[in-house]
Amino acid sequence: MSEHANEFPQFYVTSEQPCPYLAGRLERKLFTHLTPDRSPQVVDNMLRGGFRRSQHIAYLPYCDGCSACVSVRVPVDTFKPSKSQRRVMKQAPDLVARKVDASVTSEHYSVFRDYIDHRHGDGGMADMSVLDFTMMVEDSTIDTHLVEYRQRPDPDITRPEEPLVAAALIDQLSDGLSMVYSYFDPEWSDASLGTYMILQHIERARQLGLPYLYLGYWIAGSRTMDYKTRFQPQQHLTGDGWKDWNGD
Repeated sequence: MSEHANEFPQFYVTSEQPCPYLAGRLERKLFTHLTPDRSPQVVDNMLRGGFRRSQHIAYLPYCDGCSACVSVRVPVDTFKPSKSQRRVMKQAPDLVARKVDASVTSEHYSVFRDYIDHRHGDGGMADMSVLDFTMMVEDSTIDTHLVEYRQRPDPDITRPEEPLVAAALIDQLSDGLSMVYSYFDPEWSDASLGTYMILQHIERARQLGLPYLYLGYWIAGSRTMDYKTRFQPQQHLTGDGWKDWNGD
């Protein structure tokens, strides 16, 4: 009886807090713990159905009178890059992407810290310590990995490894890749590396035979979320399931 019960998560609701995306609103989250004994299929179904993962927690917006948070995914086989996205890929620096274990090094934290300080110094991650960051990356009960981006080695320079330029934390689901978090060296801001990494992962999902790239939540009216609508066509999760959305 108890083993069967473990298949069904227990859910909790957070207290109301100021919404970090829409001024003047309050947010709550519905969440559950992703313990090692939780069925992988149940967790996979949750993440494909609109939940997001943070460490060993799966959560869903649960706000009174507000449904602004919308889950977004990109069908990789029908995705068509825009003119500006094609330009990003054409003008992208010569970087080598490498899948590695979800394990933190001092180099990862240094790049993450610089990224946060320069671009999101007043955000919810501004006070993240190296321990907080390590937990974000390493504390996962599902198939999670990092993708590192480094400059292609210069054959005329001998050194163990090129410096880290950017990284993306990825959950692999049964039908796609889910971008948990990405960051880059702010000195490379002109290279549009945020867009570049999404485009790279659309192609990675296609190569893996996975139909979708999950981008998390989009919030209409939130400037920091606008970039997600630029990847078209895309699908939004509605009360009737995933539906095509083109901005109308």
